[in-house]
Amino acid sequence: MEYITTLLAKNGLVVAFLSVGLIMYSSDFLSEKLTRKKIPGSAIAIFLGLVLAYIGGVVSGGSKGIADIKELSGFELMGGAMFRDFAIVSTAMGVSFVVVRKTGLAGIISLFVGVILTFFTGATIAYFMGYRDAISITTIGAGACTFVVGPVTGAAIGASSDVIAISIATGLVKSIAITICTPLVARVIGLNNPATAMVFGGLIGTTSGVAAGLASTDPKLVPYGAMTATFYTGLGCLLCPSILYLLVKVIVG
Repeated sequence: MEYITTLLAKNGLVVAFLSVGLIMYSSDFLSEKLTRKKIPGSAIAIFLGLVLAYIGGVVSGGSKGIADIKELSGFELMGGAMFRDFAIVSTAMGVSFVVVRKTGLAGIISLFVGVILTFFTGATIAYFMGYRDAISITTIGAGACTFVVGPVTGAAIGASSDVIAISIATGLVKSIAITICTPLVARVIGLNNPATAMVFGGLIGTTSGVAAGLASTDPKLVPYGAMTATFYTGLGCLLCPSILYLLVKVIVG
């Protein structure tokens, strides 16, 4: 057992990737078999990750979640800023600017309206939850945009781990809600063509929720909605820890 422990610790990053792969596989299986993909596998995976982080913190008594367990110490590197930023950048690398131009002015406007409106909705909720400092309000508001924008913003402006966790949970709830509600309201809002799918992705933003919701509505619409939703995440990571944070700071003092 001591040899196995040493082997896992020395290959921590490989073990971390293997563990995440198993979690993703299990999450996709549960999504398909238990919810018929109404709840995306990514949402289930994030929830399981939060549970494991909590268990790791309780078992080890440390402050780094599952990474405090010696055999799983590779999660500290995998969950760090370097891999996080690499994942965000790689998401946008395959998008063609020529294709973006085809979304037109409506797609661009939807991105800004979606990010700003969602941010201030989340910030308002945070204020009524009892948060009065600009850092916490901004982080939770960013989490309302997506569960990626929340932790990126929180790390950039110095939010506590508790507030960052709340922002992730906020984005996760939003993703699940969009997944479930999209096929129910698609006919009412005219979500039946590529143009409206692009605007929808720009307004809503959560890529996993938009993709899963459009897949339940019409699989042909998924690439269009996912494209603008991807840029929503990037735009949120730019605006929330900078301009929107300064605005909140001016408002709350």
